[in-house]
Amino acid sequence: MRTLRSQRFASTQGVEAVSGIREMVMETAPVANVAAARVSTVNLDVNMAADTTANATANTTANTTAKVTSPLAGSGHKNTRAPTLAERMHKALYPDLYVNGRPIEGAQVPKERKAKRAGEQKPTNKTHGLHIVAPAPAIKKTCPLPLATVTAASLRSLDPTGARTRLFDRQNPEGAKLGDILLVRQRTGDPFAGVCINIRRRGVDTAILLRGQLTRVGVEMWYKVYSPLVEGIEVVQRAAKRARRARLTYMRLVKHDRGSVENIVRVYLRQKAALGASDQKKTGAAKQAAMQGGKKNKAKSKNRR
Repeated sequence: MRTLRSQRFASTQGVEAVSGIREMVMETAPVANVAAARVSTVNLDVNMAADTTANATANTTANTTAKVTSPLAGSGHKNTRAPTLAERMHKALYPDLYVNGRPIEGAQVPKERKAKRAGEQKPTNKTHGLHIVAPAPAIKKTCPLPLATVTAASLRSLDPTGARTRLFDRQNPEGAKLGDILLVRQRTGDPFAGVCINIRRRGVDTAILLRGQLTRVGVEMWYKVYSPLVEGIEVVQRAAKRARRARLTYMRLVKHDRGSVENIVRVYLRQKAALGASDQKKTGAAKQAAMQGGKKNKAKSKNRR
């Protein structure tokens, strides 16, 4: 719009100037020289029109050049700013995106792609083309029976000899059964004896329920077989016959209650102490005889006689 207006303005000024000069020539020229004046006027018109056209073209070219070269044309700023560091770096990295020092509109930075190795193919979804992450290895392959493995490891640490496991094994004929009188020794507390009325087999949580009497009052106690606080479990007396129930809860009735087992436990401990003392005497005498060599000396004395 500015270019067109400037061209029109220049043309109107040229026309006015030509008309004024024509009038001056017509007034000053004599009548005899009218034809010559007309010829000179025409030549002057042509020259002025050419000069006007050249000036308008020069102005238009200057305006367009200024608009193209000025980076802030149309923004209202006359002073040109220096390019920032980011712009200079971008221009140095991607020279193909610039023409005559100016960025190309709509041009985008090409995406970089990594070179694939020979024979390397990532699994992709056929529908959407997304990369599929490989699933984790199944736990059944690494550990088919995790609970059994953990239970076995716990039993090895809690019962390294396997004595308590064999004591409450169903297949062991010499194991503890329902109706037997058991004695439980604890590391922190007094021992407790009673009739076994329930055996709860739950792996590491295997427990037994003992029923006895304290001050003529029935008392029942649960004990964890594999507990570190339990020092030992002993069978004091076995039942006369096999119990026909899995839980002898009927022994809570007065009719079937066994009562106190203190006397039976006292006799058991006395016999155990006597057997232990006799065994110690035998072992002590044998050790002393072996040290003295008594048997060999007796044999030698018999031979001498």
